[in-house]
Amino acid sequence: MAEEVNYRELTFNGLWKNNPALVQLLGLCPLLAVTTNVVNALGLGAATLFVLLISNLAVSLIRSIVSDAIRLAVFVMIIAAAVTCVELLMQAFAYELYMILGIFLPLITTNCIILGRADGFARKHGLLPSAVDGVMMGAGMAAAMIVLGGLREAVGTGALFADMHLLFGESARAWRIVLVDGYQSFLLAILPPGAFIFTGLLIALKNLINDRLAARAVPATPSPVTDRRVRVTGQIS
Repeated sequence: MAEEVNYRELTFNGLWKNNPALVQLLGLCPLLAVTTNVVNALGLGAATLFVLLISNLAVSLIRSIVSDAIRLAVFVMIIAAAVTCVELLMQAFAYELYMILGIFLPLITTNCIILGRADGFARKHGLLPSAVDGVMMGAGMAAAMIVLGGLREAVGTGALFADMHLLFGESARAWRIVLVDGYQSFLLAILPPGAFIFTGLLIALKNLINDRLAARAVPATPSPVTDRRVRVTGQIS
């Protein structure tokens, strides 16, 4: 009998509760290295989401015909093929961004979250649940990258959405938003130490929100009933 899948829970897990970047702490190498601005984070986040979706679908399709002895090797080959497709597409349509992302695109093949979802979820479920899981986990990873990239770009340069033409074409050059005129660049934010600092702040903020939500969910305990009897002393005439 097929296991019932809760799609709402899959969505919540991928985007928040079990977020790959902020909870599982997977894929930290590209998360920390690439997120110097929004366009880099968006490009790598979209590539990761695409690979997660394709690999989950492929693994779900062949799950009944691949033996346990070779399944991991097969999964890695599927992931590598999906990454190759992403590289070819990016070379064709966003070559400058492809050059900027460099080694971190092929390194998606070794990203633990992709192999983990393929082996831990897709090989046990059908096409639709596997697709939803891949999209939501990829979206959670991409969202963390974009928020981190936005924070580092804003603090580091005083602007947002610079160089968006690398991904969306020449018309996107005008998307750049200057937050502070005459801003002196804060180099720490766009260097590796800044990546660690802002990632830690995001994780702390997420934990704080979780604690607040958990506190609200706890029902108020009723106050204990106290003995209101009054002792009367003295004589009554």
